[in-house]
Amino acid sequence: MRRLVTGEQMKEIDSYAIHTIGIPSMVLMERAALCVADEMEQAFSRTFGRGLCTAKTAVFCGTGNNGADGAAIARILHLRGCSVFLVTVGDRSRWTPELRSQIAIARNLGIPVRRFEEPGERNDSFDAAVDALFGVGLSREVEGSFREAIRFFDSARPGFTVAVDIPSGIHSGTGAVLGAAVRADLTVTFGYEKAGTALYPGRGFAGRVFVADIGFPPYDRYTGRRYFCYEEKDMAQIPKRRAEAHKGTYGKVLIAAGSEGMCGAAYLSALAAYRMGAGLVKILTVKSNAQALQTLLPEAILTLYSPEEADREPEVFKELVEQECAWASVIVLGPGLGKGRYVEQLVQHVLLSAYVPIIVDADGLNAVADYPYLADYLTENVIITPHPGEMARLTGQEIAKLREDLAEAAVRYSEERGVTCVLKDAATVTARRDGAVYIGNSGTAAMAKAGSGDVLAGTIAGLIALGFPEDEAASFGVWLHGRAGSRAAEKSGEHGLLASETANALLERI
Repeated sequence: MRRLVTGEQMKEIDSYAIHTIGIPSMVLMERAALCVADEMEQAFSRTFGRGLCTAKTAVFCGTGNNGADGAAIARILHLRGCSVFLVTVGDRSRWTPELRSQIAIARNLGIPVRRFEEPGERNDSFDAAVDALFGVGLSREVEGSFREAIRFFDSARPGFTVAVDIPSGIHSGTGAVLGAAVRADLTVTFGYEKAGTALYPGRGFAGRVFVADIGFPPYDRYTGRRYFCYEEKDMAQIPKRRAEAHKGTYGKVLIAAGSEGMCGAAYLSALAAYRMGAGLVKILTVKSNAQALQTLLPEAILTLYSPEEADREPEVFKELVEQECAWASVIVLGPGLGKGRYVEQLVQHVLLSAYVPIIVDADGLNAVADYPYLADYLTENVIITPHPGEMARLTGQEIAKLREDLAEAAVRYSEERGVTCVLKDAATVTARRDGAVYIGNSGTAAMAKAGSGDVLAGTIAGLIALGFPEDEAASFGVWLHGRAGSRAAEKSGEHGLLASETANALLERI
């Protein structure tokens, strides 16, 4: 796993390095500038097939130490033979001591230093730009000459833009655009990636994010929530199949899903659970789905019921549901269930009678929203997987408000109900009961298709069947699901990917 931090947490790490350990801030700054210059030159060469020194580079500096980083970058590029000039933005009386020192060095070397506010200084053309206007501490909307400078970035459209630490105008914790933001091709960040470049919309402004090691000492006493994401080496967590195993060794997954004409959701969840490694998968569904499911997935066991009979004989239906819950070691509840009295009863019976992990998805969540008393049955063995629309129905909040801070929305619901909350979006957020927040860093826009959520629910269930704790299965399942979608999209294309192909790509996890 890879750690992510907010701006506040990064300030604590920085302060610890400088004031407790005693590393001079200028030493960290020099290392940061070297890392940016190195990565910028390599990226420019890969992109354009020529060296950065064939281009003209403008470095835009704010009044703080992010601006000082920019001035140091300009000096390093200048000494390497590049054509570079500095553009300062904002009140010069507010410059930090480090920025004053770096600007003085640049001037001594003959690097042009201009003021953005001066008439005519915006007309000089350049091929590449460095955004060193704001660091990770920005928490209010950008105004004045800084906002004008960001607009200038948009209008100037340099061929290549590098952001120092974070694109200016992006909130380091939520990814929100604070009025206006620089759109970078590359962001070189220091020590740890910032949560704001892993979450949208910030992720869309950051371009490729490169995390540079500039020598921060280990530090884990920071305040606030713990954010993380997965990386390829985490694949080693998936256990190898035991030689003496049998089908019961790897769990029994019950998929309570599918209404009349909606067997696809049940199929996709069941397929994903099997592909993820579950030993036995049973689908609890309506009788009309039997033939299609037996054809699509003959490996699945079927338990069938009639909605009419369930309404007519509720005690018999309750006994059936309780019997199936007793069989299962993990349950997926909701994909394609539709609406109706029997759906309310099914959700109630499962939540009340199951003592195993339950993944509540899709129409299971809609039932909880439609019948609020069902929310009282959500307990610590429950994982919910809403998209923003379903989360809005559960909480009564507007979708736009939820998206302002997805992590906060997921954590709040998790803490209120004691559940693990997987809030699905372009960058899915998982609020785990252990307090950690996972930010999804895999996947592709090609996965924005019907059935993707059903596959995710089955993936999480399959991991639990393999023995993963619920929290870990939820967050790791999101990463594996996105990874599988990206791999499948390489074959099927951005528009052609099907959810079943994502499920089948889970085979390629090792």
